[in-house]
Amino acid sequence: MIRNTHALRRQGRRAAVAAGLVLAVGLGVSTQVAAQAAVPAPAKASAKTSTAVRSVSGFNGDLVTQVADFYGAYVDAKEDATGPDTALLKALRAHYLTPDFAKRLAAWEKKNKVDGLLRARNVPVDWTVTEGGNGLEVVVTLGFGGGESPTTTTKLVVKLEPVSGDVTDIRTTSAR
Repeated sequence: MIRNTHALRRQGRRAAVAAGLVLAVGLGVSTQVAAQAAVPAPAKASAKTSTAVRSVSGFNGDLVTQVADFYGAYVDAKEDATGPDTALLKALRAHYLTPDFAKRLAAWEKKNKVDGLLRARNVPVDWTVTEGGNGLEVVVTLGFGGGESPTTTTKLVVKLEPVSGDVTDIRTTSAR
């Protein structure tokens, strides 16, 4: 008897990738690397096509890398193909935010009715994370829109706790 196991393999693969992402967050490992490892390598470009190879790098203990990992995983969880992965979103917040800031953020979100980490109702199409001025702040630039509509930019200053590197505050700043 021959059975179609394609659907079963896809569910198993999705569960393995989700478990890997949750484990990566719990261990503080770069979720971008874990997510990239789960994606099959692209086919090689022909000799006639010149394709630039992209790479994403970071290193352990770097606050810019930590915030980039957090926002990358958070946006991916919000934009999941089957809808927002609420369990992963909750786990990311618990891992990266101080408890005090998480409470203040929840109150801010209730009052403003938008996602406080993105300062928006929708999900950005791109983001950039750069060093801030004092070593304990990182600037996150979120791009919304794309395609036919113009892109709107939001700049956030993410303040970090000196010892743990956890997020203690987020404020908007003018886009430059």
